[in-house]
Amino acid sequence: MSGRPKVLFVGKVRERVAERLGDAVELIRCAAPLVCGVLDPETAASIRGVAVSNNFDGAAFDCLPNLEIIANFGVGYDGIDVGSAAARGIVVTNTPDVLNDEVADSAIALLLNTLRRFPDAESWLRKGRWERSGPFPLSKLTLRGRSVGIYGLGRIGLAIARRLVGFGVSISYHTRTRKSDAPYIYHPSLLGMAAAVDTLIAIVPKTPETYKAIDATVLSALGPDGVLINVGRGWTVDEQALAEALEAGTIAAAGLDVFQDEPHVPAALLAAPNTCLLPHVASASVATRDAMADLAADNLLAWFDSGRPLTPVPETPR
Repeated sequence: MSGRPKVLFVGKVRERVAERLGDAVELIRCAAPLVCGVLDPETAASIRGVAVSNNFDGAAFDCLPNLEIIANFGVGYDGIDVGSAAARGIVVTNTPDVLNDEVADSAIALLLNTLRRFPDAESWLRKGRWERSGPFPLSKLTLRGRSVGIYGLGRIGLAIARRLVGFGVSISYHTRTRKSDAPYIYHPSLLGMAAAVDTLIAIVPKTPETYKAIDATVLSALGPDGVLINVGRGWTVDEQALAEALEAGTIAAAGLDVFQDEPHVPAALLAAPNTCLLPHVASASVATRDAMADLAADNLLAWFDSGRPLTPVPETPR
């Protein structure tokens, strides 16, 4: 195919991706989801690349017969049918590493806010209650002396662990296989780790194995001083079981940045006084989102220039 490669933006993708691509490509846009017939056959046949934010199902591949690469704006790519991509020889890329520090920082902040109730304390001050009613009540929970278990010790999990070292807490982890270079306590099962710690931080991707892995049994194992922090996927937590555990005092508190059916948050979690809830903002800084956009665009540019993307996902051709 001659001329500039054509790239299709599917749905909402950060505009900086288009700015980074500049005049190197011809950009075409369409609303998500992509369905056959939205583009005329000639245009559809000319598309070589797609930029998307984790939303490209198997049927969409049939619409673009000459697609070569899908650049995902984000680390998680569970919304992209990588099996269909691999079967067609299509490369899928994501944006790892550039958001590790931001998410790890957010995980620690969420942990501290959950334990020490800093958002509630600020609200107490802003509503004038400090002046009217006196000091904010002492927090019942502290990070001091805690044992923390990290569910998922990938790039972000390791960044969280490194930050926790400075707090002097015990650090454990559970992954499918032991990491020989990780200087932390390994547990071969999630339930076993939950029984051994009082603080559980979840940072695992959305896979069949992680679906509601944090269930009533795991929460019970954490115990009445237990705290759950989730900055991975809402998919990982049985939200009904969590709400019941919080109400019953099975665990002490939970801090969540992600939910099963975003942006919907279960009423029971909203009503629970022992929660700290955030609207999926762990990586939501301009600097980090710009870096993600740049990497998504650079994957496309590298592919069209050399046939070698920068950060292909393992399941598809490289």
